Amino acid sequence: MTNTNTGTDTSNTNDAAERRYLEPNGFTRHVFNPFIAALTRLGISVWGSRVLEVPGRTTGEIRTTPVNLLTVDGAQYLVAPRGATQWVKNVRVAGSCRLRVGRRVTDAGLVELADADKPAILRPYLQRWKWEVGQFFDGIGPDSTDEQLLAVASGYPVFAVVAR
Repeated sequence: MTNTNTGTDTSNTNDAAERRYLEPNGFTRHVFNPFIAALTRLGISVWGSRVLEVPGRTTGEIRTTPVNLLTVDGAQYLVAPRGATQWVKNVRVAGSCRLRVGRRVTDAGLVELADADKPAILRPYLQRWKWEVGQFFDGIGPDSTDEQLLAVASGYPVFAVVAR
């Protein structure tokens, strides 16, 4: 089976999870993300936005990107709707990050969820941000069944944010 978004074979779910990556277009990379990051750095959180700061896995230089921080039943989560992005790869190596809104900085440990645990997070994530990220979910939405969410879960890294 081929994923039409990436052109990669998705018959092996674990390989597909590592290969699924939807690269941002020029508008997102050069206009939208910098705008949201600038607002967030000024202390204006846009629907839960944070600036994630994590050391690059090869250079050690701090890399930043805006992310949506989701709270479910008092716990916080980060979801990567574009798949195995650079921030995901860096966080997997570092195991932690800093989340910034204005001058408030939180040092956070990150624990990646198993696929079986993701539907309970993907559903509220899509309820809140489908208008922004729905295009990356190929017809999957907040009204999808648990089975449908589980079927695509491997392509969407989800991290629990834990105290460090």
